[in-house]
Amino acid sequence: MTGQLAGRMALITGANRGVGLAIAKAYAREGAHCILAARNMAALERVASEIKASGGKASVLHLDLESVESIRGAVEQVSRAYPRLDIFVANAAVLGARLAITKYPLEVWKQTFQVNVHANLLLLQGLDPLLRKSDAGRVVILSAGVARTPKVGTGSYAVSKAALEAMTGIYALEGAGSPLRVNMVNVGPTRTEMRARAVPDEDPMTLKTPEDIAPLFVELASPACTRQGEWVVADDWLKARKGTK
Repeated sequence: MTGQLAGRMALITGANRGVGLAIAKAYAREGAHCILAARNMAALERVASEIKASGGKASVLHLDLESVESIRGAVEQVSRAYPRLDIFVANAAVLGARLAITKYPLEVWKQTFQVNVHANLLLLQGLDPLLRKSDAGRVVILSAGVARTPKVGTGSYAVSKAALEAMTGIYALEGAGSPLRVNMVNVGPTRTEMRARAVPDEDPMTLKTPEDIAPLFVELASPACTRQGEWVVADDWLKARKGTK
């Protein structure tokens, strides 16, 4: 299969549903070998089968972001199986509780930070050597508007995404002068299960779909991408793209 990502190795967390699933399928259509990572192995196997049936390449990787042992084991497995990694997409995240800061449960706060921040730190540390072996390593970290614009009730999700953005910015600076490109995407309101839990009264049919913005992630993963350390707003990208048609 040929395409913008032909021959590239891509690892996508949370690839079993939502935005991660749309990214994985888009990457596979563009010729990448997708390493699909999540806890739900049955769902990952279904996705891998769909990709292979369409002529793409995919493998599955069990990854529990709440477990340090699982993360380290997954990194070791990838390092043994593949000589390099060209693309890493940090998509998986948890929402946490929708409560006021003054009433926030500490255990929920800790869990959110483990999945949204600490797990991605361990993944970056473990995968960096493989990404450095690529001629054009690409890292895409998913964030949210509430990381920069405070909103009532967003609690640990907003604060953890702000921390993730700071970490990503540092990593991008530390990669200066190398072929590595690191960028963040503010996905914005999108028709996903997480969005439905966060805003239950919202009409999902008014929102863009994960498939609408999947091409943005293809652009950021391409060897031709020159963007570095940017905060890319998916809705702005989508408007600009529609305006050129």
